[in-house]
Amino acid sequence: MQMSNHDETDLVPRLASDTPASDMSPCPGDLLAQTVSLMPKATFVVDPGRDRIEAANEGACRLFGYDRLKGRSFTGLHPGCEPHIAVFAEEAIHRGTAWTRRLEGRARTGNSLALEYVCKPVAAADRTLLVLTATDLVEQSRRDIETDTTSAHRSGIMEWHRLQQFFHEMARLNDLILTAAGDGIYGVDATGKTTFVNPAAERMLGWSAADLIGRDMHSAIHHKHADGSVYPAEKCPIYNSFHYARINRVDDETFWRKDGKPVRVEYTSTPIIDGDAVLGAVILFRDIAQRKEQERQLTEALAEVDRLRSRLEMENAYLQEEIRAQRNHREIIGSSDAIADTIRQIELVAPTEANVLIIGESGTGKELVAQAIHDDSARRERPLIRVNCAAIPRELFESEFFGHVRGAFTSALRDRVGRFELADGGTLFLDEVGEIPMELQGKLLRVLQDKSYERVGEAKTRKTNVRIIAATNRDLQSEVEAGRFREDLYFRLNVFPIFLKPLRDRRDDIPPLAEHFLNLCCRRLGIAKPALSRANVVDLMAYEWPGNARELENVIERAAILSRGGRLSFELPIHPQRLALTGDMAGAPAIETDAQMREREVANLKAAVEAAGGRISGPGGAAELLDMKPTTLYSRLRRLGLQE
Repeated sequence: MQMSNHDETDLVPRLASDTPASDMSPCPGDLLAQTVSLMPKATFVVDPGRDRIEAANEGACRLFGYDRLKGRSFTGLHPGCEPHIAVFAEEAIHRGTAWTRRLEGRARTGNSLALEYVCKPVAAADRTLLVLTATDLVEQSRRDIETDTTSAHRSGIMEWHRLQQFFHEMARLNDLILTAAGDGIYGVDATGKTTFVNPAAERMLGWSAADLIGRDMHSAIHHKHADGSVYPAEKCPIYNSFHYARINRVDDETFWRKDGKPVRVEYTSTPIIDGDAVLGAVILFRDIAQRKEQERQLTEALAEVDRLRSRLEMENAYLQEEIRAQRNHREIIGSSDAIADTIRQIELVAPTEANVLIIGESGTGKELVAQAIHDDSARRERPLIRVNCAAIPRELFESEFFGHVRGAFTSALRDRVGRFELADGGTLFLDEVGEIPMELQGKLLRVLQDKSYERVGEAKTRKTNVRIIAATNRDLQSEVEAGRFREDLYFRLNVFPIFLKPLRDRRDDIPPLAEHFLNLCCRRLGIAKPALSRANVVDLMAYEWPGNARELENVIERAAILSRGGRLSFELPIHPQRLALTGDMAGAPAIETDAQMREREVANLKAAVEAAGGRISGPGGAAELLDMKPTTLYSRLRRLGLQE
């Protein structure tokens, strides 16, 4: 089987998924386990897809020295043999049977086990299992020797010659195993003298077996630390293995080649025990220089990532400071008394933890005020999370605010974090708060009172630390009186109200706002900035601005795009006030009083509502006929007393 470059521990699970056993009859798990328990040899049932022992009889437990093997990793009993296990399992599944002697086991005591495995696949209900019988080759050899010795006594000299041939074959087999091993292996006796060295060890250390056998191993290859200091033999973990009869594993040490060059290795020293006597140790080692170099490169790369991240964070903080430095009260532009009063209120309430209710028509800058309050508060390092309550479908309000867990409803395919959780430690801006359905206002009130909530579909109560800034273009007091908004929630939100006047009531702010919007749009669009003339300003100040600053920004951007020869012109409805501002009295109609203008506006609005059949919003509604937003029309109708 051609093996890929995947990690070795992944070979067995992939094998099971790649090789269906469609030609085998399924076997009930209980029957299979009972059959295994009756087997005379050490027997396992293994799920190769999960690398899990599903059943094991007493012989298997006794062989590896465990009271129970079920549930353990099969590859864990054979460390370093994962590729052989994968090939062995694949052969068994494809051919129907397989056997191998290449799987070296590791007993609970740490002793190595030379094993022969025979394997057959068995189909379970939804997977393919492997039934493996294990034979301890050392124990079998010992039994064979005893049997053959007895036979030799009976059969005479010819049988004795055959037994000698068997011993020679066993020695040759051991030599083949040592030669085939890719890791370095050598043995020492109880005095530290080398007893054998395999070819891999010779290649890595530059010593021949003849140079080392019979020589003190520590003084030959393990005499110094990596820094060149002496490594005393009495502190050597290899010697401690046979002095104290324990397995020692070392992750990173230095062996020394014959030419004096260091080799970075990891090694395991396992004592050789016969009864109560410790005869020596077997040392298995591998060169880890390449792996350590890769780890070093990875460490350096991670350090570079951390350095770049810190740099980006510092640059971000710097840019934020630059942005703040260039703002005038967070882009709140204007010099009118109304703007000055708004800024004073922001400076008063921002350092506190009080909830704020911002009231104003659409386009008056409610979100800018909320951002300014957050930026001047102690929560400025945490996020300001905005929620447009008018844009959330009624059935998704709870999920949007509090989050949900997977399976809470049909479309909940994964866990979702709600806005309260996102804003924890920061500020939650509830825009158009008057649009929250009545039945959900109570749940929002509970969060404000108890500082706790539950995700949809979850019983766990979560704590939250959030400051609330709400905004509305409705008269919430009237909504409370009409029974459309909870009074207790209104009082919770209306701790510190800020009223934003419409642009028509602060016309002195129109020139600086127009200049500001003109600079922004020309920079964004990459066009030359046309001049804003006095005549332009007169035109802008003569208009009523039902859409407030947002409408002004749109008008400025359109005029900048259409400008010719550096001149601006605006397509605005002519208002009688313009004639008074320009002083153009020739043929001008009589100037109207405020009461007259109000009467004309009332008549115009009534006519639009009647023409739309009483509908305010939607296709063909009064708002569409008047070319204004439905929320603005609702607000104006209430202001003029045309709607409750």
